[in-house]
Amino acid sequence: MQDSAFKALSDPTRRGILTLLKKKDMAVGDINKNFPITMASLSHHLDILKRADLVITERKGQMIFYSLNTSVFQELMKSFLAFFK
Repeated sequence: MQDSAFKALSDPTRRGILTLLKKKDMAVGDINKNFPITMASLSHHLDILKRADLVITERKGQMIFYSLNTSVFQELMKSFLAFFK
């Protein structure tokens, strides 16, 4: 899990997505308004974040909402901080 999470965090767009999701859950269209990328590129970034378990999805009708997976993110940060002790 950690390797895929660190890979996901290596990209500035994905870090930006996580910063947005830290504030509130968002639909794909709302996330896309914050980045000058195509919907296909955004979907690729979201897929990487989802495979790394950094985000989770919830379907509400036809919309898919993304949210930060705080438990995995906290564990990742604990591992990262332990590296520097």
